[in-house]
Amino acid sequence: MKATGIVRRIDDLGRIVIPKEIRSTMHIRESDPLEIYTGNAGEIIFKKYSAIGEIPIFAEKFAKILQKEISHPVIITDRDAVIAVSGATKNEFLGKNLSKDAETIVEKRTQFIKKDTSKIITPIEGSEKDAKIISPIITNGDISGSIIVLSSESKTVDDICAKTTQLTAEFISAIIEN
Repeated sequence: MKATGIVRRIDDLGRIVIPKEIRSTMHIRESDPLEIYTGNAGEIIFKKYSAIGEIPIFAEKFAKILQKEISHPVIITDRDAVIAVSGATKNEFLGKNLSKDAETIVEKRTQFIKKDTSKIITPIEGSEKDAKIISPIITNGDISGSIIVLSSESKTVDDICAKTTQLTAEFISAIIEN
């Protein structure tokens, strides 16, 4: 654990405010779910909860199947970071954070299909790959993650590719909800 030097008091309703600096650093947004753990030495530990992060083996399988069907590299993310990759280098993407552009697109809660070939949408921080499709995964009204289809030099995205990606996002959502 890393000490921050910040001390907060619990109010009369049992609430504590997580400082803005920590929320920004940890990418915690208003209404984000947090899991609460207790440690043996009396620690109380808050961890960002990711419903889609609970199914990483399935996410990897979904990414492989979708990538095989649409012939484009596929990334599956939770709210903040990549949890599954197929058709691209895992070291380049796995565990990396979404870019601000990708976060903005996902927050709109509708599928994004890139039509403008002049502007590059880099979906992952530190990557130069271009996103062609971004489909949010919405569970119980909340954004749980996204499916990102990266550009492939050999093939353009079409309506079937976009629909298949959207259906996969909806299927993952249904699995998480049940």
